[in-house]
Amino acid sequence: MSDYDMRILTGNANPKLAADIAAYLGMSLSEMEVSRFSDGEIRVKVNESVRGADVFVVQPTCPPASDNVMELLIIIDALKRASARRIVAVVPYYGYARQEKKAGGREPITARLMADLLTVAGAHRILAVDMHVPSIQGFFNLPVDHLNAGPLLAGYFITRGFADANTVVVSPDVGGVGAARAVADRLDASLAIIAKRRPQPNQAEIMEVIGDLNGKRAIFFDDMIDTAGSLVSGARAVAERGAADICACATHGIFSDDAILRLADSPIREVVVTDTIPLAPERRIEKIKVLSVAPLLAEAIRRVHEDASVSSLFDRQWVEDKR
Repeated sequence: MSDYDMRILTGNANPKLAADIAAYLGMSLSEMEVSRFSDGEIRVKVNESVRGADVFVVQPTCPPASDNVMELLIIIDALKRASARRIVAVVPYYGYARQEKKAGGREPITARLMADLLTVAGAHRILAVDMHVPSIQGFFNLPVDHLNAGPLLAGYFITRGFADANTVVVSPDVGGVGAARAVADRLDASLAIIAKRRPQPNQAEIMEVIGDLNGKRAIFFDDMIDTAGSLVSGARAVAERGAADICACATHGIFSDDAILRLADSPIREVVVTDTIPLAPERRIEKIKVLSVAPLLAEAIRRVHEDASVSSLFDRQWVEDKR
């Protein structure tokens, strides 16, 4: 056990997840006020002492992304000025990550900008789940614990009896092949790849489907579902190639614009996501299943606090025991 106190705080981005994490650890969330001045500026006041404590701030930078980013930065600054011993930004969904490189001239690298902002604000460590690309960890000059929800998602399909040669894990693009392959290995399944191009953001054109899908159960795997446009297009493409059943899973369910309507009107039978991003009850259709990453994050928080190994969380047996 650590000789230092531990606190868990949260902003407005996903308070339920933060409460579930605290409950898993047998704790309560620390008291803090996050409100607005009359002009809309964010006001933060921590209502209990954090001096000398390890403080974990649970705040995904999901939509409204800019508001949630500013909340996180201001909370970190408040904790730094309150003499917290160590401030860990627990960012289940790391926003502004899709611009992690310059795809053309005069474009920003917002994933690096986010890293700089968190560092300057005063974070000592970052704890995130399935960043858009793992290389974003290299933008930080401080420790990053990058957790993987793939075993949790794969475990769900294992309990459904989908771990067999009749299952094909589908990577929706070439860049996601590595992560999809890891899930396919857990399911003892084969792999298929969709080759596509993006003429502009949030638009995708299917060029080719690589792999045998005839009569198979297809499970799409990706890090996020945003507008669901490319996912639904891919599902229709594999249906045309004879897939007998189609499911999809992703760590982050953003579901912006008309994503819910697209999914409801698609050949996808079930969509499995985690609770890194809150999903309003009125947007939960029957097709959508939400798994909790609270136990995974809580274990990581406990191990960081106790200076124990976080990498052992990736062990298959631990994930299977916690299902």
